[in-house]
Amino acid sequence: MGKQPNEITEAIIGAAMTVHRELGPGMLESAYEACLAYELSQQGHAVQRQMELPLKYRDITLECGYRLDLLVDDSVVVEVKAAQALHPLHEAQVLSYLKMSGRRVGLLINFNVTLLKNGIRRVVNGLAE
Repeated sequence: MGKQPNEITEAIIGAAMTVHRELGPGMLESAYEACLAYELSQQGHAVQRQMELPLKYRDITLECGYRLDLLVDDSVVVEVKAAQALHPLHEAQVLSYLKMSGRRVGLLINFNVTLLKNGIRRVVNGLAE
């Protein structure tokens, strides 16, 4: 049996803290994303970057250009930000990605903060199972 989402999110947060400790705030999102993907891969996690995410609407599938920053262990969606502050719209974006991908747990990580724990939000999709 694979790792549970809570184990995976703990690993992601630990890796994000390592990246933040090395780089600090003020870098581009793409730099944080690449470093976080590298850190997680080094720990043995399966990481997909910029995974295309089609939108299903009624009976059609639309290629709208949505992409997941990271999908870790085919389970946890990670949205990387380097923003002045996190907004409810960012959390809504992660929730939309969870619904579109059929995943339950996501992390929104804003690296543009002094203390990383203040830039992390866990988002859960209440899937009907």
